[in-house]
Amino acid sequence: MDVSIIIINYKTFLLTQQCIESILRHTKDVSFEIVLVENGTNEFNKENTAGWGNKVKLIESKDNLGFAGGNNLGIKYAKGRYILLLNSDTYLTEDSVSKSFHFMQEHPRVGALTARLIYPDGRHQSVAQRFPSIKYSLIELLRIQKFFSRQKAGRMLLGSFFEHNETTEADWIWGAFFMMKSEIITKLPEGKLDDSYFMYWEDVQWCMDIKKMGYQVFFFADTTVVHIQEGSSGKKNDMMEKNKVVFFKKNYSYFETRIIKILNKCLGV
Repeated sequence: MDVSIIIINYKTFLLTQQCIESILRHTKDVSFEIVLVENGTNEFNKENTAGWGNKVKLIESKDNLGFAGGNNLGIKYAKGRYILLLNSDTYLTEDSVSKSFHFMQEHPRVGALTARLIYPDGRHQSVAQRFPSIKYSLIELLRIQKFFSRQKAGRMLLGSFFEHNETTEADWIWGAFFMMKSEIITKLPEGKLDDSYFMYWEDVQWCMDIKKMGYQVFFFADTTVVHIQEGSSGKKNDMMEKNKVVFFKKNYSYFETRIIKILNKCLGV
């Protein structure tokens, strides 16, 4: 099996259906399976998934394990040499799975990859990001990027400065479309993705852990996936702030954290 595609369903029944059907319609040049994790809801069962045949493996959890925990559960049942974590509120319009798979095959040092994500109206999403740092906060605060071409400044800072029209290495990428080698997961702490984050900032941590092992994290511009961003999120802002604190405690010194917070306050972020 080349790729195991993990999809978490939590109160997104119609979106999840659309996502799965788009995968079955467009994925051709790779062997794959879909591991559908029913994350504490009862929307999917053996009856309403039967039409998808043996391509879809249904895993049921009585509890909502969150995004990270749900994906770890799905990964336990995955047989693919590569794992693709795919949000239920995405859908494919081309063979994005095999294009991403073949890129990673050709670049063995790439440990994690995301595709170009767009809204349904065609606007791109800023999926390639830099880790929080004193260096990049100072560059932005002092407007140093103004001394470079728009293209070079975009590659340097990524995020909203980057037009997401060329393949490039990033520090971290969104978890909405997150392809990685299965073998990497076994080398991570506790042999699984860090699931101390219920939702939000977990993808930043995963990329940090992957890069610490010497692998690269890449934004792959040669395929595009639609990301609606209408999944269930709950109290998003509070959870993001809470997990941001967790991330800094795990990865930064007290001094670094204080300086970055001061710089970000000056930047208004």
